[in-house]
Amino acid sequence: MANGTAPALATPKANGVPKGAASATKRVLPTWTRADIAQRICAGAQLVLRGDTVLNVSSWAAYHPGGALALAHFVGRDAVDEIAAYHSHGTLAGMGRYAVARVHAADYTAEAGWAPLTPPIALGLVPHPDGTRGHWAREGQIRLAMEVLDGVGAEGIREVNARPMGLEVVRLTPQMMEPVPVPQVDRVREHARSKAYQRLKARLEDAGYFKRPGALSGYSSDIARYLLLAAASAYLFMHAGGWAAMMGSAALLGFFWQQLTFLAHDAGHSGITGDWWWDRVTCMLVADWIGGLSAGWWCNNHDIHHLVTNHPEHDPDIQHMPFFAITPQFFRNLWSTYYKRVVAFDAPARFLLAFQHRVYYLVLSLARFNLYALSYGFLATKAPRDAFFAFEVAGLVFYWTWYGALLRAVAAFGGARMALAYVAVSHICASPVHVQIVLSHFACSTEDLGPSESFVSRQLRTTMDVVCGENIEWIHGGLHQQVTHHLFPRLPRHHQRKASLVVKEFCEEQGLTFIEYGWIRGNAMVLDTLRDVANQLAILKRVADKEVAEKMQ
Repeated sequence: MANGTAPALATPKANGVPKGAASATKRVLPTWTRADIAQRICAGAQLVLRGDTVLNVSSWAAYHPGGALALAHFVGRDAVDEIAAYHSHGTLAGMGRYAVARVHAADYTAEAGWAPLTPPIALGLVPHPDGTRGHWAREGQIRLAMEVLDGVGAEGIREVNARPMGLEVVRLTPQMMEPVPVPQVDRVREHARSKAYQRLKARLEDAGYFKRPGALSGYSSDIARYLLLAAASAYLFMHAGGWAAMMGSAALLGFFWQQLTFLAHDAGHSGITGDWWWDRVTCMLVADWIGGLSAGWWCNNHDIHHLVTNHPEHDPDIQHMPFFAITPQFFRNLWSTYYKRVVAFDAPARFLLAFQHRVYYLVLSLARFNLYALSYGFLATKAPRDAFFAFEVAGLVFYWTWYGALLRAVAAFGGARMALAYVAVSHICASPVHVQIVLSHFACSTEDLGPSESFVSRQLRTTMDVVCGENIEWIHGGLHQQVTHHLFPRLPRHHQRKASLVVKEFCEEQGLTFIEYGWIRGNAMVLDTLRDVANQLAILKRVADKEVAEKMQ
């Protein structure tokens, strides 16, 4: 479902469908009640709703190009808007083969739609490694689980004598999956917004905004810019007479990488050709072969970010401990459902967070080095061992071959210090993209408003735009119009400006806030957010120190 990228039915199987998938021919589907669906989920079925149609994605999850976790976040929920946003019409047309039931009319109304269930992953639950149907394992301590699971008593959670696989067995019940009420979320209103979002998408499609814009899908001027930066960097490198020219070459290489990041981002969302396979290959050529970073890691990470934007426990794009915390919730040693580990609020975090607003730009200037670690860690431990994996590994070998040869030449010309400076300058000059990326979310809401909040409400609440002139938007590479992008990830970048005007009209009609600020104001808001969290940490420290002093008296 995730990534606006993947044709959800394009699998490694010869016929494009996992074994056991139902026929796409028309069938008479049974009717299931909400209780029926809840019971089946408790027994281990991965059921996702698309309107009043129940899809069983259990056999498909392992092949989902957006990752199994993306599907897990919508088990028991109506994902009709997310499915529409992230898939092509061809993919949508083939989803009927996974339909197993219709929702009973009493449980899916025209006014309020479906009353969602809480996905097991939102409770920190995953299928138990013992493989027994209906056995769940509590992989981490989720805040919501503390309210739900810790209150159900022994009938819900039981310790197995032998403690198979070292994990307790959780017997998930429908009662546990009932969402915690959120007063500010009205189901009727959210369902109306969902319907309005679908009409908005149809309006943009009718206007031609999803069509590829012009020659080379609109990228002719961008490609010229990439080639100019690469050629200028190479020229200075080959004709360098000293430090200035060599550092100029490094800076231009960094700007080249920075601009290519936008191309890789668009390709990762199938926003260039509209064909998932070709766009994924393009993404890997740019990210792995030229930039030394894993496109597979980025797409896997970014898909989840788009689906659970700014959720402290689920969105990896805001889990930057020990360097940054954009909400005091990170003071609680949160469990990351993406990284499968505790986002530790430890001594290094307490030290660094105290002045995070002061070192913000310094840390981001070195962020590319962290991306190497995340990329290679993903490839080593999580990436599927398929043809794309081999292509990525080959690309990284190629990258380190050409970049390593370049650095050896720099060292031969000016010594090890010049080579190290070349690395630093080239990587730092590629860092403005990191400022651009976090600017769209760091100052926005991190509240969890539950599964009843509509897709469109959630994206508008957690995302903001950066205002800039049309003549300089190439500097931002489309990432300044993140609101429209988050609502329509497959929308070609070069149509975003026109589409955003329609989205703003939509927001006014629906009483929704379209958040946008200028570059300077937006950055100031991010720094204010970081400063506020640092100040709250200082208050906690003073309280703790006072308590210790009182106990010692």
